[in-house]
Amino acid sequence: MTKILVVEDDPAIQEMLKECLEKANYQILAAFSGTEGQLLLQQTAVDLILLDLMLPGMTGGALLRNIRQLSFVPVIVISAKKDVQERVQLLQNGADDYLIKPFDLAELLARIQIQLRHQRHTQNTQKIVYQDIELDLETHEVSVANQPVNLTMKELQLLTLFLTYPQKVFSRQTIYETNWEEPYYDSDKTSNVHISNLRAKINLSNQQYIKTVWGIGFKFD
Repeated sequence: MTKILVVEDDPAIQEMLKECLEKANYQILAAFSGTEGQLLLQQTAVDLILLDLMLPGMTGGALLRNIRQLSFVPVIVISAKKDVQERVQLLQNGADDYLIKPFDLAELLARIQIQLRHQRHTQNTQKIVYQDIELDLETHEVSVANQPVNLTMKELQLLTLFLTYPQKVFSRQTIYETNWEEPYYDSDKTSNVHISNLRAKINLSNQQYIKTVWGIGFKFD
């Protein structure tokens, strides 16, 4: 059964979501704080996370950053906050979707189905093909325009991240903490160097795949 973690401190909303999602045949884990949510994630694997932002103790934003250091499990943020810039920032930092309270339960179920369908497609696909780039997830072989490309492990991790989520903008912090699994420092240029090397290696067809989003980070386009 598909397992969903709901991180929400409002008991009424927790109960409403539990009832709705269980009727849709999902198994529900409930956490009422960011710290409790993180503890549950350390103890069990889940297929999707519904995440509130205004939580006691650890905020939803902090929990999201911790999640993205370890996993690409789909995260749908559910919040009353309507600020566009904040929503954009959360999406850049790893959220897969954002739903504003109050929300329609039918829309929530549809968004959950979309995220789970995308996740299963990614997990079940042994090869990722994007235009003239092909990545074999089992053998780690990469080709561009039918020409083999030799990548370092970090370059391979970066390419896998970009190909799994094309068009998604990743901040430098998200890229660094995902691939190096250690705190990010603004002065650190490590990820920039590896991205530059990856760009040079996959530019066999004169196609600039990795785009710089000035002031934010990078995306694969």
